[in-house]
Amino acid sequence: MKATRRISLALLIFSLLTTASSASNWPQWRGPDGSGISNEKNLPETWTPTKNVKWKTPIDGRGHSSPIVWGNRIFLTTAIEGDVVPGAKATKHMLDNKEFVHPDSVGANRKHTFKVIAVNRDTGKILWQQTAWEGTPFDDRHRKSSYAASTPATDGKMVYAYFGSEGMYAYDFNGKLVWKVDLGKQGTLGMGTAASPIVFENVVIIQADEENGETSFIVGLDKKTGKEVWRQPRKVQVSWSTPLLVKTAKRSELIASGTEFVISYDPATGKELWRHKGVESNAIPSPVANSEMVYLVAGYPTKITMAIKLGGSGDLTGTPNMSWKYAKGTAYVPSPILYGDYLYLTTDRGILTCIDARTGEVKYEGGRIPIPATFTASPVAFEGKILMTSEDGDTFIIKAGPKHEVIGTNSVGEAVYASPAVADGSIFIRGEKNLYRIGS
Repeated sequence: MKATRRISLALLIFSLLTTASSASNWPQWRGPDGSGISNEKNLPETWTPTKNVKWKTPIDGRGHSSPIVWGNRIFLTTAIEGDVVPGAKATKHMLDNKEFVHPDSVGANRKHTFKVIAVNRDTGKILWQQTAWEGTPFDDRHRKSSYAASTPATDGKMVYAYFGSEGMYAYDFNGKLVWKVDLGKQGTLGMGTAASPIVFENVVIIQADEENGETSFIVGLDKKTGKEVWRQPRKVQVSWSTPLLVKTAKRSELIASGTEFVISYDPATGKELWRHKGVESNAIPSPVANSEMVYLVAGYPTKITMAIKLGGSGDLTGTPNMSWKYAKGTAYVPSPILYGDYLYLTTDRGILTCIDARTGEVKYEGGRIPIPATFTASPVAFEGKILMTSEDGDTFIIKAGPKHEVIGTNSVGEAVYASPAVADGSIFIRGEKNLYRIGS
């Protein structure tokens, strides 16, 4: 009996320690469950380039990928641009049977080096950096973006970094390359890749949509070997959205946004569970969800928000599973955030809309920040506050709830395009040149 109690107590302590460890990590795009929400408490509410900055570390190259955190390690990716390579150019793009070159496409005519970097969380010291790939990229990127735009993911043992047509790479925590996989060439209309990998049980999942949809797919790779566990073709054109893993009372669903279709998959097998008419715009923002509904948004060329009930099967278009729609207030790039009872939409200028997530009732529209700004980073939330970080490096703290209120403005003093990470009592902000740890 005493032995049983000792075992039960040991299991309880182990469970508490595991839960605490898990809560302090930020292992993928938008955190543990892809929501952008942290349960951390007593985080700093004020900072400047010289106040509450525990350290800042210069990072070479250009990267819009967010930092991820596990234990005392931070991982991020970067792309270092080199000289022009004579004769090098991007793959040809066809749009409406005509060759298409986006006016903001750059990069494929230059040599690049793509790196994965590990940083010590406590000191900011770079522990290692490994070159994943070198050469001239298959396609261009948007001049405002980066070839290192996909946020890596980790399971606590390995870190998985995705560079689109240039491959998927898995490193252990000491920087040893465990495996790499070429997933094929993916044209992106010269805009680059942005979808990030996510980990589910024994698989790493990648949404790989290409420009005309003929060879788009979503794939689950064995996280230990990189071998394909499942693959599903997707007849959807290029997207830049990261899929969302949702756990309902009955099952897990993997929700992938797309222009033509929104599709839910079984993340273990890749089997399609249901689909719905897509966002009919560029699928860039990532979905958010609770255990009952998933929310899909897009901001260009049309603005749309859709609330779809989870747990369905077949084609849900035109059925009661579509709970509500809204046609204003969305962004081209930043994702929304679902925090408590409310869904918060933001435009690329940081104008907020607050909607009752269950009913679709608008609580407020036109919530403004104190100064003009443009946003690429997606918001994060903790302790009843929503943080929105602009391209100027200003972070606006918004009080969560049905009434709009800005309660603070902070800055790191340099441009920011990556979304913040929250872990271990700190906020990690990747600036254009430096990685910052903000902490009291």
